Amino acid sequence: MSYNHLEAEPFWQSLWEENQIYQANEDPGKPKKYVLDMFPYPSASGLHVGHPLGYVATDIYARYFRMKGYAVLHPMGWDAFGLPAEQHAIDTGEHPAKLTYRNIGNFRTTLKKLGLSIDWSRELTTCDPQYYKWTQWIFTKLYERGLAYQAEVLVNWCPALKTVLANEEVIDGRSERGDHPVHRVPMRQWMLRITSYAERLLADLDGLDWPESVKEIQRNWIGKSEGARIRFGVVGNQEPNEHIEVFTTRPDTIFGATYMVLSPEHPLIEKVTAASHSQAVRAYRDQASKKSDMERTELAKTKTGVDTGGWAINPATGHKIPIWTGDYVLAGYGTGAIMGVPGHDERDHAFARQYGLPIIAVLADPNTPGHDIQTQALTSKTGHMINSDFLDGLSVPDASRAITKWLTEKGYGEGCTNYKLRDWLFSRQRYWGEPIPILKRSDGSIISALGLEELPLTLPAVQSYEPTGDGRSPLANITQWVERKDSHGNTTYVETDTMPGSAGSSWYFLRYTDPHNENEAFSKERAKYWMPVDLYVGGQEHAVGHLLYARFWTKVLYDIGVSPVTEPFGKLINQGMILLSGAKMSKSKKNVVNPDDVVAAVGADALRVYEMFMGPLTQSKEWDDSNLGGISRFLGRINRAFTDENGISLLTSDKPGEADLKMLHKTIKKVSEDIETLSFNTAVSQMMIFINQIYDSGCRSREVMEPFLKLLSPFAPHLAEELWMRCVSLPHGNKPANAGYPFVTVASWPEFDIALTVDNEITLGVQINGKHRGEVTLARDADQDTAIKLGSAVPSVEAVLKGLDIKKVIYVPGRILNFVGGPK
Repeated sequence: MSYNHLEAEPFWQSLWEENQIYQANEDPGKPKKYVLDMFPYPSASGLHVGHPLGYVATDIYARYFRMKGYAVLHPMGWDAFGLPAEQHAIDTGEHPAKLTYRNIGNFRTTLKKLGLSIDWSRELTTCDPQYYKWTQWIFTKLYERGLAYQAEVLVNWCPALKTVLANEEVIDGRSERGDHPVHRVPMRQWMLRITSYAERLLADLDGLDWPESVKEIQRNWIGKSEGARIRFGVVGNQEPNEHIEVFTTRPDTIFGATYMVLSPEHPLIEKVTAASHSQAVRAYRDQASKKSDMERTELAKTKTGVDTGGWAINPATGHKIPIWTGDYVLAGYGTGAIMGVPGHDERDHAFARQYGLPIIAVLADPNTPGHDIQTQALTSKTGHMINSDFLDGLSVPDASRAITKWLTEKGYGEGCTNYKLRDWLFSRQRYWGEPIPILKRSDGSIISALGLEELPLTLPAVQSYEPTGDGRSPLANITQWVERKDSHGNTTYVETDTMPGSAGSSWYFLRYTDPHNENEAFSKERAKYWMPVDLYVGGQEHAVGHLLYARFWTKVLYDIGVSPVTEPFGKLINQGMILLSGAKMSKSKKNVVNPDDVVAAVGADALRVYEMFMGPLTQSKEWDDSNLGGISRFLGRINRAFTDENGISLLTSDKPGEADLKMLHKTIKKVSEDIETLSFNTAVSQMMIFINQIYDSGCRSREVMEPFLKLLSPFAPHLAEELWMRCVSLPHGNKPANAGYPFVTVASWPEFDIALTVDNEITLGVQINGKHRGEVTLARDADQDTAIKLGSAVPSVEAVLKGLDIKKVIYVPGRILNFVGGPK
């Protein structure tokens, strides 16, 4: 073959890079497209063929709009801080940075082999001090606005890893990394007040072009609900203002509240627990600390709890009700306490039956006559109130309004809006993360955030990466780094907690717009040109954490006048997975296909086109080497359509036939529309149809063939570039391309003639009394008389019509011809 991918692909990649044709530049005279992938974490396990799926998709999209005359920003970087690199350092003694940058080199090499049209001059690494200087600066702005604070909170503490873990890093009470036991313990941590933005984060989802499933996940995570806060007095308490506060969406059911449940972590547990119950309560709280939130709230599990021996007063009835503690109530949701209404809540009903607590009906629903409240909770919201004093006879909505008004007037509560969203736990007791730029006194009280002139606060060299094990990071042991002297000679201390890995990824899309700015995080004017991201592609596993945090930081930066937008990502796509034998690829499962091996065997273009042809981008697909081979043969067929075995052009100046010209314009239209809708598999199918017709007709006209190379270029850029050189730009001999060379990858995208995409003749089904009897070929705009004449002459139609008396004919041009009648 005249085309050797092992020679051609590196050749064109080096020329593209030398000529800097993918560098993004702001041009006010051009429309823009900002096309972005969720940047990868450079793990030691490397890339498998599942990773390029999204990268190739965004690359095709970026290449297409570049050829359409857009200014295109298509960057790449590395989410480089995090636990895996530090754990490697603990295990081997190798510095996390050394491992990280080695992995980055491997990742970069693989991605470049794919021929991605990335502007590598904007490459970012979150562990680079010149990048995290600005991550630290953003933290100081959060602190100044009261959005970063320290608080004693319950955390997921992993004794084996000696660090706090985020909820998403804990699976069934064990660490995601290492599968170690995790306990819930109180610890002083840095928090970000994302709850202050709950309403905006919720409301702004409506304007985003995101999968509805992702938006719904975020809505549920934010968890807005309307209801009332109600205060229950504590019996025998010596402090007159002491009370237990609950939030409920069903204040109408308060007359059915027969007990209370506090989370095991509730601050009032010790105060309300009777001495005779303290040992049992203490043991239960210890047991609960070893369970994850998911384990505790699982609907199918048996509800557990312990009676504290304390009592509260139901403000509506004036009756004493017992106070229990139960792990199905979470400290982090609502107030960490509930009023138990077993008659009308399934969880409360299960708890009451488990421990023999009273169950009272306070709602009668005419749709459920004879309902046994002792056997099953009545959770409907229709019907009227019963056993509820002045609420009796009211509907649920009216009763909710009435009781809320009464509680407010009596000082027992008030209506309110509640959010399930909790503040963002932002501390990590690890080394490999951004140092938090805060100065403290010896007692731990905060002096101030570091000023910009003191940033970046860089990580010191260390000998040991082991956390201290007492809740402090390894940085706490480096006295010369931790301790400082102020202008009065007093000793101050640098915060030793570091930021989570999600910090650097919460704003990197903004830094890409101005990555080399030494004076500010980014120029607002440059960000204004590029933002928001027009297409953002990544996995759905980031639906809550990364996407929510990135939206939060963008809104904060907008509020302080830095970001020009309040939302970072206009359009979001979640790509599917590529499976092997039905399973997700994983090095641990030994079912990984290495893209480097595929590129070496059949070339980057074959890998690119195959992954796009496998099926819809958003669906998971099975890897099949035999289908990969089919794509390789398809590309070989394209090569042979353009050049002979010596690589000499076969193109002619002949005028193409009408059928070939129409096929070209149909293909331009189809491929253009499919790229814009990310329907890459059907675009490839259309190119296959085009090549089949060219072979059938023998057409090699430049008028048809050259535009096809432009269509091919986003999908198979190396082959398209090679054929463009041999057949178009340098048809009389191959010469090294140099500055000013007319690459096909930046040629103008071909336009289609709409008239040539429509067939003049169509095949129309002919029906008799609605039953298909045959087909007729006629002009698309044929009149009814012509359609009747030709349609009735079809032998299979004519044979049936002979025995019928035709009453009428239904004819819709291009759609239907139906003869209607009965026997003669």
